[in-house]
Amino acid sequence: MTPLLEGTRAVSVEPTLGGLDTRDWLSRSGDTLARLRDQHGAVLLRGFSPLDADGLSALATALSGSLLSYNNRSTPRTRVSGKVFTSTEYPADQTIPLHNEMSYSDSWPDTLFFCSVVPAAGGGETPLADSARVYERVPAAIRERFERHGVMYVRNFGSGMDLSWQEVFQTESRSEVDAYCKEHSIRAEWLGGEKLRTQHVVQAAVESPKTGQKCWFNQAHLFHVSSLPEEVQSELRESFAEDELPRNAMLGDGTALDPADLAEIRAAYAAEEIAFRWQAGDILVVDNVQFAHGRRPYSGPRKLLVAMA
Repeated sequence: MTPLLEGTRAVSVEPTLGGLDTRDWLSRSGDTLARLRDQHGAVLLRGFSPLDADGLSALATALSGSLLSYNNRSTPRTRVSGKVFTSTEYPADQTIPLHNEMSYSDSWPDTLFFCSVVPAAGGGETPLADSARVYERVPAAIRERFERHGVMYVRNFGSGMDLSWQEVFQTESRSEVDAYCKEHSIRAEWLGGEKLRTQHVVQAAVESPKTGQKCWFNQAHLFHVSSLPEEVQSELRESFAEDELPRNAMLGDGTALDPADLAEIRAAYAAEEIAFRWQAGDILVVDNVQFAHGRRPYSGPRKLLVAMA
């Protein structure tokens, strides 16, 4: 075992024997992988025999007990097998900012399992950032504001932009959407036709159950329209009123986010960002509270699978 990169507590594990199957290693090594995940937050398994989607599902299930489906989605994904998906179908030339999976929600996966089947010829890294260190870097006054109010995520479906409500909630039934929203305290408002607006106020930070440290845990910087390229921002603002933007974020009391605050938050992520080059067969196990992840632009084919538990 070695540090994944200098200066980070994330680690890389490589077998001394070639061709070792991660599932066999897991079954013989007791709680080693779970302990490494809990202590170091992210574990890269490299040099083991490659896994397909079913193999990734078996590994993730053996470690975590059961896998999660992907409801209340924020990114397009394709189901590969069972509860294993492509990591995202987001355009290859765009960056996905660092974020904790589903931290825009009131329920999220504890652990993410990434499996590199085809690494990109150029770029395509999955950068990581230590969420506790991001929290410490965010100025105290901003932390206090965010933690006092929480973050409100506003999504408008049915405009032809962004994901449809059918894809986000994985149903064609409006009553099922209403039931999901009621269960999760999401305000849902049907506005005629296919138009649906949801508002959800949730946490800005959480305490890691593994380390006890406070972790920055929201996607305000990603949902806010300012996360988009300037030309896209301009097009959206010309096409939609503020409350009709396909997705947006504000403080939990409805106050607009200060662009200066978002700049500080993005700077905190940037200061903590680390990245490694994927190799075919790599598996990355991530504690979703302790570490944020993202995606860098890439060229050429790229296939990265994900399972969540």
